[in-house]
Amino acid sequence: MACRISELVLKCHDPEALARFWCEILDFVVLDREAEVYVEIGPREGFGRPQPTLFLIRDEDPANGPTRLHIDVNPTDRDQDAELERLLAAGARLVDIGQPADASWHVLADPEGNEFCLLKRRLPPL
Repeated sequence: MACRISELVLKCHDPEALARFWCEILDFVVLDREAEVYVEIGPREGFGRPQPTLFLIRDEDPANGPTRLHIDVNPTDRDQDAELERLLAAGARLVDIGQPADASWHVLADPEGNEFCLLKRRLPPL
C-alpha cells in the first residue's frame, strides 16, 4: 500500500482572494467553504481525483520566513511564454530567489507571496 496526496493546505490571510487566483490559474472550482475560515478548491470532478485539492485556510499570524513547500505548474494549452503572461495578468509576480538567468523555469509568487514555479514542459490537460 502507498499514500496519495489528496490535498495541499495553504495558510493565508484571505482564503477567498487566494481561491479566486488559484481557480483561475489551475481551472479549479470552489468545492467547499466555511465563510471567514477556509475555502477548498479543486478539479470540477471533485475531491479524490488525480489532482489534489487546495485547502486555503485563514491564518492571521505573519509568515515566519519563506515557504518550505511550493507548487510547480506546467502549461497545458500554450507555451511557457504565453502562460507566463497569463499568470502575470492574473496577479502573479516574478520573484528572484537567485535562480540562474538562463533557467528553464520562472519563479513567481501568488498574491500573498507564496512562491511557485512555472516549468517549461507542456503537459496534456487531465
